[in-house]
Amino acid sequence: MARTGTLPGAWFSTMRVRIVAVIIALQLVSAAGSVVLLRAVLFDRLDDEILVSLENEAEEFQLLSQGVDPDTAEPFDRDLPAIFDTYFRREVPDEGETLLAFVADDLYTTVRASGAGESGELAGPIEYWQSLDEPERGTIETALGEARYVALPLTGQEEDGLWVAANFPELERAEIDDAVRTQGLIAVVTLLVVTLVGLALAGRVLRPLRQLATTAQTISDTDLTRRIHITGNDEASQIAATFNDMLARLEKAFTTQRRFLDDTSHELRTPLTVIRGHLELLELDKSPQERRETVALVTDEIDRFTRLVNDLFLIAQAEHPDFLQTDRLNLHDLTLEIHRKASVLAERFWQLQQVADGVVTADRQRLTQAVLQLADNAVKYTEPGDVIRIGSARDARTVRLWVDDEGAGIPAEEGQRVFRRFARGRHDGTGPDGAGLGLSIVAAIAEAHHGQVRLVRRPGPGSRFEISFPVS
Repeated sequence: MARTGTLPGAWFSTMRVRIVAVIIALQLVSAAGSVVLLRAVLFDRLDDEILVSLENEAEEFQLLSQGVDPDTAEPFDRDLPAIFDTYFRREVPDEGETLLAFVADDLYTTVRASGAGESGELAGPIEYWQSLDEPERGTIETALGEARYVALPLTGQEEDGLWVAANFPELERAEIDDAVRTQGLIAVVTLLVVTLVGLALAGRVLRPLRQLATTAQTISDTDLTRRIHITGNDEASQIAATFNDMLARLEKAFTTQRRFLDDTSHELRTPLTVIRGHLELLELDKSPQERRETVALVTDEIDRFTRLVNDLFLIAQAEHPDFLQTDRLNLHDLTLEIHRKASVLAERFWQLQQVADGVVTADRQRLTQAVLQLADNAVKYTEPGDVIRIGSARDARTVRLWVDDEGAGIPAEEGQRVFRRFARGRHDGTGPDGAGLGLSIVAAIAEAHHGQVRLVRRPGPGSRFEISFPVS
């Protein structure tokens, strides 16, 4: 039972229902206020119309009584029966109106419209009106409700008289109330329709957010492939699109991380296994020479292990915002400096193929590290005396630095693979060369400069690696 009781609260807690509820509440207050205001305005207008009608009736009667009898062409001269006969022959009462004429204390004649009171229902008011000595305008309670009236006492030739115009607004007020109730009913039905349509539209608009919540609940570190289906271009759809982009970046990052961890664990396991194996066999070495050889081998593996860890650390740093320390660099001086440093790597014929001029914004140490890594890679694929060319070029948009050798070259099918982490090139097909992180480091430095490194195809033997990045 407790669970069932919480369902309405849980249902109302949804964003769709709350949005529609606020809108409907505002519309309900607005509709109720407009209905009440409409009723008050219509009642005021009705009262004004009644007052104007009564004043017009009184003015018309007074003008007639001061005029000429159409039957005799003589002035009425306070002949009350003649005045009343002429007046009632011409007059048609307005809606809800009763006209009465008295001679002495007797009712001479009366006419009324539908909804107006008969003389028999106005005994009390008639008694009051007959007691008046002066014209009077006012409101009086009757058996038919409140009545507005104009009473004019008259002085006749033989006997005095009374003329009364009374209006009973209850019928017209009832009609106004019926119209207002109809308007209220229409407003309620309209609100009901608007509520249903609003719930449907709000559900459609907020569907990407619900899908976002559902997708977020089903995501784990092993499944980042789910995406939200987007059909519109509103704010909710934009949030969903941003969430999809975030998922794509996370999926790429997790995939890269898993691959990196798998490759790293494999690469680190080899030197550790070699070190452990030789340390376990160290006590079996009988001569000092064998011990020195074992220690030298273990030390070499430790050095290789250290270089591998440092390279991995460098690649991981490439994702950090502070990986680069950029400055304004003279491209000509940078190219000459890289050439001088590369020329001591090995006994090769180092040439400056081209030197560009101009100033660029970049990290001097990282670019030098990347080009020297390419130069070291070229040394591994060449023989003493072979030519290795270093150069730079710059146009309005791009800076290029390259290392070009005439060694064994890299097969076309390995053009992209060599830039992957732990991918090893082949030197004349003889076997692995290094841990396979050198070109990955170059790629990381190039990407940090918003550029890239690529293997450029050209005629002739050897390979040409080129780093390119935007000028600014």
